[in-house]
Amino acid sequence: MPVSDGAGEVIAVGEGVTRVVVGDRVAGTYFPRWRDGRIEPELGMEQFGCTRNGWLTECVVADEQALVKTPADLSFEEAATLPCAGVTAWSALNGPRRVLPGETVLTIGTGGVALFALQFAKLLGARVIAITSSQEKTELLKRSGADGVIDYKKNPDWDRSVRDLTNGRGVDHVVETGSIETVPKSVATCAWNAEVALVLALLGGSVDVGAFRGLVTLRRLFVGSRATFEAMNRAIGQHQLRPVIDRVFPFREARAAYEHFEAKRHVGKVVITDSGD
Repeated sequence: MPVSDGAGEVIAVGEGVTRVVVGDRVAGTYFPRWRDGRIEPELGMEQFGCTRNGWLTECVVADEQALVKTPADLSFEEAATLPCAGVTAWSALNGPRRVLPGETVLTIGTGGVALFALQFAKLLGARVIAITSSQEKTELLKRSGADGVIDYKKNPDWDRSVRDLTNGRGVDHVVETGSIETVPKSVATCAWNAEVALVLALLGGSVDVGAFRGLVTLRRLFVGSRATFEAMNRAIGQHQLRPVIDRVFPFREARAAYEHFEAKRHVGKVVITDSGD
């Protein structure tokens, strides 16, 4: 059963359940057994929508340990965007080399992770430079708080443009959601002691390690733990952040949602809901 992310209301609990009660609004964690600390192979091997049934269904049976309470102000549709893209973006900016106020963050594109990274970086007091592919997306990124936006189709040497926007210094963090081809340029935008958080799957190519100048750190991400999810939710609730949703499809049009996503026409998250069906 597909779909790794989902949110809903608890309608029944088993004996001895203490983390949630009937009526709670919850979302599932991406890795249902990863509660805190470092991820281990046995924890990463279990995922909703992969080794476990996904959330494209009206009812889900889940262990209480695999659920988190969602921010009170968010709708179910908004909360459903959080488990993978939201937590990944939060992890990218709050890892061992966490973003500090006044630092500069580079984001790639207008997908769910990139837009969450933009929102979280601004929340943390950082400056954000974003890379995108059209004027329409440029305007959306600016409305979302980006301090500088570069259209890579008009500026194929966008790494130089990023350095120009930082007066030659470079950025402190990159949330790399592009492809193996964009990594060298992302690294080229970096200041000394910068970090590149790799969200993409490094398949079908290689990275020239000679491009890593200035003590740049490359860090691979695997979404995040339940504790990370809960920390992110506290920040979302306190700052009343709203996820960016491209389009919501009714449950009966799930196939159309997949086709819309596959066509790469979306900006932000694509959501499937059974509300009002």
